[in-house]
Amino acid sequence: MIDTLTIVGRVATDPTQAQTAGGVPVTNFRVASTHRRFDAATQEWSDSGTNWFSVAAFRQLGENAKASLRTGDSVIVTGRLKIRDWESNGRHGTSVDIEADAIGHDLRWGTTAYRPRPRSTNSEPDAARSSAATVAVQETADDTQRPEGEEPDTTPLALSWEHPAPITESR
Repeated sequence: MIDTLTIVGRVATDPTQAQTAGGVPVTNFRVASTHRRFDAATQEWSDSGTNWFSVAAFRQLGENAKASLRTGDSVIVTGRLKIRDWESNGRHGTSVDIEADAIGHDLRWGTTAYRPRPRSTNSEPDAARSSAATVAVQETADDTQRPEGEEPDTTPLALSWEHPAPITESR
């Protein structure tokens, strides 16, 4: 059984890159997902606990995550859930891991500038699809109307663990 889930949280550690025993590149980082609730009686927001996830992103997704994510970034991660027990130096615990299928910044709290990267592929059909997708994105980007000389805002987000943005729920 494969359990797929989507989480929203903040990057808790800067992504690090490694390789599997088979030479596949993998990027690892942690995400903290804090649930916030609005207390109507006190008219205040309160945290109701934080879930911690270890995220593994393989191949190109991992390389893009390493180049794009920093500690404190607000992200959305979709992937396959893996729960495993561990033991080390007399300690034991449970790790909740996600093998990421997709990762992106949570645009509720800031902006980001998307830059498509060329894919390196070994098969001709994939290369053709990649090329068409890149052209479509570039054409869309070229159609964007901006005053002459104005560039898109690529200022990094100033996020803080001490003062995270509140998360609202819609029902």
